[in-house]
Amino acid sequence: MFTPSKEQVRDFFTQAWRKRREGGVLTPLETMAADLVAQHPEYHEDLESPDAATRDYPVEGGRTNPFLHLSMHLAIQEQLSIDHPPGIRAAWQQLLRSHTEHEAAHVIMEALGEVVWEAQRLGKSFDNDHYLSLIRRHATHD
Repeated sequence: MFTPSKEQVRDFFTQAWRKRREGGVLTPLETMAADLVAQHPEYHEDLESPDAATRDYPVEGGRTNPFLHLSMHLAIQEQLSIDHPPGIRAAWQQLLRSHTEHEAAHVIMEALGEVVWEAQRLGKSFDNDHYLSLIRRHATHD
């Protein structure tokens, strides 16, 4: 399993975005990352900043960490592409009945964040069933 450092993740996104802006050749994964950055103009200044890789985004600052947000988008795309956990693709399709793709990804991101936080707080493993139930619950209540 590849576990990049915070600096590697940040460098990946900033370089993919730089290549996109300069018309460079991107790998398929860089293309996915640059497409996600393009969907988030509120992060462009951060990713174009020379100190982007070292800047902190404390919760108290009231700003979303763009690298965490974009990484979660990328993780969700991977989950959907391989339907893991099993059933996430069906839950995604259910969300798309009432949400745009970007909105649906944010619903899943919220569920992902909640389940990761619970697992860390309680010292438990990731609960796929709870994750999917949160997504499905949102899909049926909107």
